[in-house]
Amino acid sequence: MGCCGSVERTKREWRPLEDRSCTDLPWFLLFTVFCVGMGSICSFTIVTGGAARLVFGYDSYGNTCGQRNERIEGVQLSGLDHTDRKFVFFLDPCNVDIVQRKIKSMALCVSLCPTEELKTYQDLKRFAMLNGSELCSYDMAGHKYPDLPERVSKCPKLPVPPSKPLPVFNRCTPVDISCYAKFAEAVVTFVGDNSVLHRLIAGVAASKEIIIGLCVLALGENLTTMITFYDTSVPLYDPHGDHSLHLGRPPGTSVLWWLYIDHRLYGNSTTNKVQEDVELSRDSGQALLVYAGAATVFTIILLLLMLFMRKRVALTIALFHVAGKVFIHLPLLTLQPFVTFLALLLFWIYWILVLLFLGTSGNPVQNEETGLTEFRLTGPLQYLTWYHAVGLVWITEFILACQQMTVAGAVVTYYFTRDKNRLPVTPILSSVLRLVRYHLGTVAKGAFIITLVKIPRLFLMYIHNQLKGKENACSRCLLKTCICCLWCLEKCLNYLNQNAYAATAINSTSFCTSARDAFVILVENALRVATINAVGDFVLFLGKILIVTTTAFAGVLLLNYQRDYAEWLLPLIIVCLFSFLVAHCFLSIFEIVVDVLFLCFAIDTKYNDGTPGKEFFMEKALMVRTSRIGRMGGRS
Repeated sequence: MGCCGSVERTKREWRPLEDRSCTDLPWFLLFTVFCVGMGSICSFTIVTGGAARLVFGYDSYGNTCGQRNERIEGVQLSGLDHTDRKFVFFLDPCNVDIVQRKIKSMALCVSLCPTEELKTYQDLKRFAMLNGSELCSYDMAGHKYPDLPERVSKCPKLPVPPSKPLPVFNRCTPVDISCYAKFAEAVVTFVGDNSVLHRLIAGVAASKEIIIGLCVLALGENLTTMITFYDTSVPLYDPHGDHSLHLGRPPGTSVLWWLYIDHRLYGNSTTNKVQEDVELSRDSGQALLVYAGAATVFTIILLLLMLFMRKRVALTIALFHVAGKVFIHLPLLTLQPFVTFLALLLFWIYWILVLLFLGTSGNPVQNEETGLTEFRLTGPLQYLTWYHAVGLVWITEFILACQQMTVAGAVVTYYFTRDKNRLPVTPILSSVLRLVRYHLGTVAKGAFIITLVKIPRLFLMYIHNQLKGKENACSRCLLKTCICCLWCLEKCLNYLNQNAYAATAINSTSFCTSARDAFVILVENALRVATINAVGDFVLFLGKILIVTTTAFAGVLLLNYQRDYAEWLLPLIIVCLFSFLVAHCFLSIFEIVVDVLFLCFAIDTKYNDGTPGKEFFMEKALMVRTSRIGRMGGRS
């Protein structure tokens, strides 16, 4: 008996099973225990006060602002009652350590942030007397500020800029952020004049409606592109001839050569040009020649590939046609990128918050350099950060794997349902329910395998970044080689995992069994796999480029009324980045659908031959194309 009250099956039927069993249950239990550990870290930071110190802030003596504190042994001025002092005030807020990304200044808890500039110690005294908010160290009386000799080291640096408390995080932040110019220099190194940065920001603010409209346009283009794959894949393969692929490359190459010849004729006919124009014209002609020559070489290579691999290219086109049809029958597939992104975003926000909580948790330690009290994890507790880092990778991969399993389950249900009118009402929801009930262990195991490869790669990348400029050529080459090999291994495992999830969705087998079965099927169709991946990835890449360039062109037309390029350059960059990310997310789902369809197609053609009792599950359109491809193979 399997778990969940289902019976284990020993025979491989290669079709979606109605009676399923839980797969990789030990890995589900291990992943559950790991997630409980992640939650325990968050609970630890809350119980030990790390979360409170992050939110409410704490001073340089270990006192949390806004509450009563316990005395810390060996730390003077600790254990104070700061119930009325709810804001953190830095004596020198502009003393920023760019490398460590923190403020190297003494911090105090105050009852009120200074709202106006304080230029002298008399101003500090007056502020303390009027508002009851003392801005110097706790061991100094407010009415004695101007007379005490230690005021230079224990009072804020003059002049004190006006500040406002941050929302939620009660830190007094200067209203004028010019003191953070070092951060601006480190982040925005290309800006030499503040007016350029101001114009860029003003351009984004003035064009926010256009930016939103272009982002919506990018979303619409992605949906249109996936439907277009279904509509345009039909005429791409003409079954009535051997040379049946109508390519757009030769006309494009001809246009480039025509532009080059026209440019040469125009350049030769113009005699009264200045030297700079002549050089510019010569450079433009050389650029056109390079483009035309590269396009010609690429066209020849593409034509040769299409000639010798036309059968398998036709199969790729047929799969694209069926994939487009899948999106028409299962429109909820288009929501998968949004759901996955939302899940990742929520988890990443939680992970960052807990990481910040860890930064203010632990035991109080006095910094030898500054003499300030800080909280650090010591002993075995310092490994909590590493545990938390592993959780980032594993749970992120788990969420992405859940998306792959969900899409695979829906596509498998679509493919192996002969009568498409009898599909479940919501195949996506049915796939999600099967995943949650039976296959979370399989997904957790596949995600863990990717984690085992990704963490060493990230660690080597960190070492390479830290040793940049210090290592010799041999060690640099060795590090880059290891990083590249691990990256390639990760991509291969990702592809195998995706097919293993599809096999699990079909036969309800464990991860290892599904991976082995899928690997055997893929090896038996190695050339088809290579062709589909090469041609399919190239077509999808062109789709991404088309979406980005179309959005950028629309942006240029809408933003063209702004004469200064600095006013529309940043909005255009934002729109192009957004359109590329959206295109990548949507077309990645399309790619998963194509890969799962191919695995189903390979299984279908291996175990069925169309005879009574062994009828194909594939659609008639794919069956017709497959039979025509076979006849073409017989003639060739």
